[in-house]
Amino acid sequence: MVNANNLQMTGSIEGRPIMEPHEEGFSGSVSAKRNMFSIEAVSENWGKRNILRTVITSIKIAFLSDKISLLIPFGPLAILVDHLTSHHGWVFFFSLLGIIPLAERLGWATEQLAFYTGPTVGGLLNATFGNATELIISMYAMKHGMLRVVQQSLLGSILSNMLLVLGCAFFCGGIVHPKQQVFNKSNAVMSSGLLLMAVMGLLFPTVLHFTHTELHFGKSELALSRFSSCIMLIAYGGYIFFQLTSQKNSYTPINEETSPDDGSSDDEESPDISKYESVIWLCILTLVISVLSEYLVNTIENASVAMDIPIAFISVILLPIVGNAAEHASAIIFAIKDKLDISLGVAIGSSTQISMFAIPFCVVVGWIIGRPLDLNFQLFETTTLFMTVLVVAFMLQDGTSNYFKGLMLVFCYLIVAASFFLHIDPQSIQDKP
Repeated sequence: MVNANNLQMTGSIEGRPIMEPHEEGFSGSVSAKRNMFSIEAVSENWGKRNILRTVITSIKIAFLSDKISLLIPFGPLAILVDHLTSHHGWVFFFSLLGIIPLAERLGWATEQLAFYTGPTVGGLLNATFGNATELIISMYAMKHGMLRVVQQSLLGSILSNMLLVLGCAFFCGGIVHPKQQVFNKSNAVMSSGLLLMAVMGLLFPTVLHFTHTELHFGKSELALSRFSSCIMLIAYGGYIFFQLTSQKNSYTPINEETSPDDGSSDDEESPDISKYESVIWLCILTLVISVLSEYLVNTIENASVAMDIPIAFISVILLPIVGNAAEHASAIIFAIKDKLDISLGVAIGSSTQISMFAIPFCVVVGWIIGRPLDLNFQLFETTTLFMTVLVVAFMLQDGTSNYFKGLMLVFCYLIVAASFFLHIDPQSIQDKP
């Protein structure tokens, strides 16, 4: 009986099962695994919440920190109106309004990325992505065979940057700082030289066309344009290499170069988002601008008829103002902060890039896809560009600026705008294949 009771008591104490040593080890490992799985689940949930919180914060910073973002709903509205109605004028107008904040936010994302790349590369990034809107619109226009729209929109971007953007920067900077502002004269002279080279590249095909001195009629003009475009691209590549290797302080304000570095700057800024967020926003904004640009280009001609506005005025004045929203805002902000060299790097640097890179690039792309885009911008447009480059070169030659210089540049732009409003370009529609 004792043995039987002992046998009965062996497996339990007070009715609870007693585990053998190997059973206790198995139970401990199961419990450890359960704890490990629960920790992983908690960390996974925390990671998802953290990512979601980061995404929401990034969206708030990108779209709710600036009043211009109130125009963003016009983009989806343009798509909706295009699908539901046939009012091309409204589609064009809404697309135009919808692209303005996207172009400005594209410039903002570029500035955020520039914090991680340094001043020289940052200035080049500003000029590059600042012109992304114009390039996207030009590619869609070329795809639809609207070669004159390509030429005039790129020309308008140069005129807008050199007269309107730079003029507003000089004017606002001069009002805030009544004393004369100074900038790096050598960089301005170099940019003026590149712009004059671009004028030369556009001038000779135009002269060849209007003097009827082509060796092979209808072919020499296009061949010269393609050859000149390749030379201009090589020259711009050399300019970029020179900027990155020899001009380390190209975009550093001259007053910062001369003042001792005490390690503390009152207006030192820090990025709002991380480097990877900047890259992601650049890709997203470029994609959305591409979608809206197609609606914009598709309705240019019908909008011109509906609003009774010449296509030349739309291409040279309205489209560049939309595309240059980022440059316009940043150039004025930097001028107000007395960082005029950065304003020049954005405005003149953008004009240089369009004339020496974007225009030749479009000619080469047209060559590849079979579109006969050339550098003959017609006599009226080429003369306007030549006079603009001369005026700006004279304004920059002494290395100083004031509000009156800015006022003169803005008045020059108003004269150009009025000229194109009264200018009728017969080739705007007829150049379609």
